[in-house]
Amino acid sequence: MPVSRPFPHVVVIGAGIVGAATAFYLSRAGAQVTVLDAQTPSAGATGASDGAVSVASKRPGVMMQLARQARDLYAQLVREEVLTDLFHTRPTYLFARSELEVAVIAAQQRDLDSQDEPTLWLDRAMLMRRVPGLGASVLAGLKVPKDGHAIGYQVTHRLLSCANVVPLRHTPVLDLVLSNGRVIGVETATGRLLADVVVLAAGIDSMAFLGLDKVMIPRKGQLVVTDRAAFGYAVLPGPLMSASYLASKHTPTVLQSSVSLVIDPLRTGQFLLGSSRETGILDRQTDVRTVATILREAIDVYPPLARQRVIRTFAGIRATTEDGLPIVGRHPELDGLILATAMQGDGICLGPLVGAAVARWALEQDSAQDFAALSPARFPKA
Repeated sequence: MPVSRPFPHVVVIGAGIVGAATAFYLSRAGAQVTVLDAQTPSAGATGASDGAVSVASKRPGVMMQLARQARDLYAQLVREEVLTDLFHTRPTYLFARSELEVAVIAAQQRDLDSQDEPTLWLDRAMLMRRVPGLGASVLAGLKVPKDGHAIGYQVTHRLLSCANVVPLRHTPVLDLVLSNGRVIGVETATGRLLADVVVLAAGIDSMAFLGLDKVMIPRKGQLVVTDRAAFGYAVLPGPLMSASYLASKHTPTVLQSSVSLVIDPLRTGQFLLGSSRETGILDRQTDVRTVATILREAIDVYPPLARQRVIRTFAGIRATTEDGLPIVGRHPELDGLILATAMQGDGICLGPLVGAAVARWALEQDSAQDFAALSPARFPKA
């Protein structure tokens, strides 16, 4: 059913990066937007992320294609002075510590090449020249030079500010309001809020709605922050990403827990080290055993890290699905409802792109990208 008013009212559930991007693009188009969050903006996965705007890490196929478009959109938003100083281009270095992992990153290079994504194969000597100090266990690497970085909570704040939208904090949605098979609003603890369109972009909290708990899987990730190795600049030229991280993306249905190492050099001179992949875990506590594993792996790959002190550990809950793909699209049975959730670790990268698509759908327009593979219709009664 088309939206009857030229400037519809859209309620967005979730004030993470996807919800903020949706609000930004809707506001830019002239729509009225209300954003609700059960906690505060970026309190979920957006605020517990590494900030990678990365094509290098993506599964071949739709996710790799969308990531390239998402990265281009970040650059466009910088040119439009929306994300000034918030998005920065930097290379990703995939690395291998076994012959099996060498094969993994070689396969990733072939997939990236098929998408016309620039890459550079690096044997150990070449990699050492670019990243001095690597441990003896690192055998080879792959440089993906056009990747980038953006801190999720900063992007969220900027997009909401540009949209002139102040989210309603600590306002959990208790239920959706239905009328004749159409979603017409939401019920909150403070009352009913009617809308022309409702967008569900609540990450792991989306599991409470419409049977999504049957198709969404929580996955906890623990991360570590060090003190500064230098002041005011990143010590490494870009993040070091283990081939095991790629392998975990290629086999999304495996339900075991693991650590997939990424060493992320922050612009402050600190390091962000992560992360664990703990399936089915909903608590946000860190533990000594997992943190020790992350540190041990990180020092093996980059021994100079042994000089740094750990100043903070934290954890977030990512939402994923059995096929490892996000859920993005109009609800197949309920008019007036759009889903944009289960981004796993790809929310920072895809957030603005997904938000732009969701805004167009809410305005009864077609998306500029093909999200068919992510449609909620792929799940029975999702």
